[in-house]
Amino acid sequence: MKLLVWIMDVKEKIKKILDDDINLKLVLHGGGAELTSFEDGVAKIRFSGACASCMSQTDTFDQVVKASIMAGVPEVKDVVVDDSISDDLLDFARQILAGRR
Repeated sequence: MKLLVWIMDVKEKIKKILDDDINLKLVLHGGGAELTSFEDGVAKIRFSGACASCMSQTDTFDQVVKASIMAGVPEVKDVVVDDSISDDLLDFARQILAGRR
């Protein structure tokens, strides 16, 4: 139970940094970032909006996202990009294929 509480606390710290710092910067460029998972000390972050396809994504990730999370949450061992397809996008595609859009 303590491990679950610890994981939830770390996730909340990461989300707070994303909401209070990182996303305030990324929204100015039409994008954002979200925590998709935290396991074994590794935070997975997915870019959204314009940031998902930006040519500067690697620099933004390294200099803004990863640096901020690593500095602000000592429990995090690494931060990686989650480049999987979001459930929202998959649902949207399914609706198009089903003729509902």
